[in-house]
Amino acid sequence: MGSVAVLPEKEVRQPIEGASGYLTVNLSALVRNYAKLSTLVAPAQAAAVVKADAYGLGAQRVCSTLYESGCRHFFVAQFDEAVELRPALAADAKVFVLNGLQPGNEEACADRDIIPVVNSLEQWRRWSATAKRRKCNLQAGLQFDTGMSRLGVPPEERSTLATELGGQARVEILFIMSHLASADEFDVDQNNDQLVEMKLISKEFPCLDICFANSGGIFLGKDYHGQLARAGIALYGGSPSKSKPNPMEPVVALDVAVVQTRTVPAGAKVGYSGTHIAERETRLATIAAGYADGLPRSLSGRGAVYYEGRRLPIVGRVSMDSITIDITALPEGALSLGSLVEVLGPHQALEDLARDAGTISYEILTGLGNRYHRQYR
Repeated sequence: MGSVAVLPEKEVRQPIEGASGYLTVNLSALVRNYAKLSTLVAPAQAAAVVKADAYGLGAQRVCSTLYESGCRHFFVAQFDEAVELRPALAADAKVFVLNGLQPGNEEACADRDIIPVVNSLEQWRRWSATAKRRKCNLQAGLQFDTGMSRLGVPPEERSTLATELGGQARVEILFIMSHLASADEFDVDQNNDQLVEMKLISKEFPCLDICFANSGGIFLGKDYHGQLARAGIALYGGSPSKSKPNPMEPVVALDVAVVQTRTVPAGAKVGYSGTHIAERETRLATIAAGYADGLPRSLSGRGAVYYEGRRLPIVGRVSMDSITIDITALPEGALSLGSLVEVLGPHQALEDLARDAGTISYEILTGLGNRYHRQYR
């Protein structure tokens, strides 16, 4: 079982006429998580990773809340995300694009005061040429591959990059960066291997601030923090570790409405392809969410929802817009049209739902759809 949510039931279940589900974002919990992470990395600063619409929770609302709490560094993945976010933040906030820039985006990036994270010699040369052409100073992050083989300047290009950096004065490197591949596993050698490589890079590119730790990396210790740590899933209440209790406060609750209830006899087939067959007379409820709303099809026959603390298993296949649950354990009449069941909340954390779906909390969180009524408190 995951950590216990703190969203009071009366605040989660506000009656919004016609809503099929309520996704509640606890902004106070978000702020407390940011404060906790900031304390852990001090004297370094904590940045917020707000890609994928702040992991699906609404980037502008999340960023404005975090800005008011002192956050000044925000990371998105794509240029278009930065274009949408930049006008919503004050001028002293810095918006970084982790994937750097596609060819042709350089001028628009410079016009909008967006900071690319340069991942290759080609990106560096294009950004440097933009600064030279515009005869202005531009900023950048500079990412290196320390062993993940995903993004970042590879080892064989570092010496060339160091030479080119020394020959220009128009691009200010705010941080040298890398990304930890296994930070949610505290006891693996890869974490230390990447740290050793990052320290070597720091010597090759001296006097530059370091941005290294992600959510899991924050809990690996101060050697990983550098001057800026990038907090992502932990901000939103997800666990930064696979093996330790979650130290973060839940931020998200999800309640979904019942569409219909029925009683079926033993032998009745439930859902597409009749994959579930009732072993006895069974009372069922169908709820108004499915895989189009971010509840994976892999929850079929494995996952559950809750009502007043009772586990109600999913039976049959998860559909695009609906899920059928076995409510036999409840008193007859406990659920009816419009009743709300808990998908995420006091009895089911992100990690619980992700485990049942055979995936990770990131995928659950970022997949929650736009058809729920969203409420912030």
